[in-house]
Amino acid sequence: MSSSAIPVFDKTAQTTHLWLNEISEQIGLDDQQSWRVTTAVLHAIRDRLPVELAAHLGSQLPLLVRGAYYDQFRPSAMPSWVRSLEEFLQLIAEKLKFGRPVDTEDAARAVFNVLSRHLTAGQIEKVREALPEDVRAIWSAEPGTTDQRSMSH
Repeated sequence: MSSSAIPVFDKTAQTTHLWLNEISEQIGLDDQQSWRVTTAVLHAIRDRLPVELAAHLGSQLPLLVRGAYYDQFRPSAMPSWVRSLEEFLQLIAEKLKFGRPVDTEDAARAVFNVLSRHLTAGQIEKVREALPEDVRAIWSAEPGTTDQRSMSH
């Protein structure tokens, strides 16, 4: 029996919990902390992408995650010119500064892995290619690994 009268709500809640559980398992956080990490990393990605690519990525996210992704979305300010992994991780750290301390690189990798597992490979590759090379180095198209091609340049 479903928990709501609208099946799409049940589906998005179930999918979101699956994503949060995967992140929790990777970096040892509870669901609330995993939600904050997911939102922070997605915002850092979104704000670095050209608007059209950001919208395409958003369209592939589960409905509940998509709502968080578009929270405080300002297309006129995009893309931000983050040029390094350090700057990218600082964007994430800024969003997480009031919660339990989290290693921002581990957080980014965990969300990248979930995206790579659940979204189309073509979409992931387009998003990765729009990010700075050293950010791509920690986001492999294969979950759980790093991109050795980017690290060797």
